[in-house]
Amino acid sequence: MADRYSFSKYVYFSRWASYWYQIEFILELKPENLLIIGIGDRIVSDIFKKYIDIKTLDFDKDLNPDIMASVENMPIQNNIFDAILCAEVLEHLPFEKFEKCLSELRRVAKKYVVLSLPHFSPQIKISFKAPFTKEIKISFKIPFPKKHKFNGEHQWEIGKRGYSSRKIRKIINKYFNIKKEFIPFENQYHHFYILEKND
Repeated sequence: MADRYSFSKYVYFSRWASYWYQIEFILELKPENLLIIGIGDRIVSDIFKKYIDIKTLDFDKDLNPDIMASVENMPIQNNIFDAILCAEVLEHLPFEKFEKCLSELRRVAKKYVVLSLPHFSPQIKISFKAPFTKEIKISFKIPFPKKHKFNGEHQWEIGKRGYSSRKIRKIINKYFNIKKEFIPFENQYHHFYILEKND
């Protein structure tokens, strides 16, 4: 499985943009320690090692995580990590496990979780830059709730039939306050949530 994260197969410009936002959002929270769920190609975790005490968790032993486990059942004590980064992970599990995973994230986090999920829908993006002015970027998604078909990777995606943004937000709000919700202009497929424990 590790081969699927080779640079030529896995890393492209919009994914780099998503990495930047993952790092920016976490650093804004100023955690002293961080749990990264889903190692991927290790680019993000390697960068964080320069700034924060981190641990990694993944179910794939070939990726050599610090903790080998699933996000739905983490062998970690309560309230251990100042922040947790869980980027493009939960869609790989059946939607029926989404709430269980959120409950686990809430249990292990002291305060914050940065979560990103895939968000399907056609998009329109406009960028305009004139001399001596700030660049203007406008983007929006066109609702197109087609039925999701398992592609060997994603069990579900926001924007597909039965997985509206409103539904996902309602479920998340059971476990966290949503401090910020954000879809990067450069990567309209990744929908970010900056979450704070609601107790």
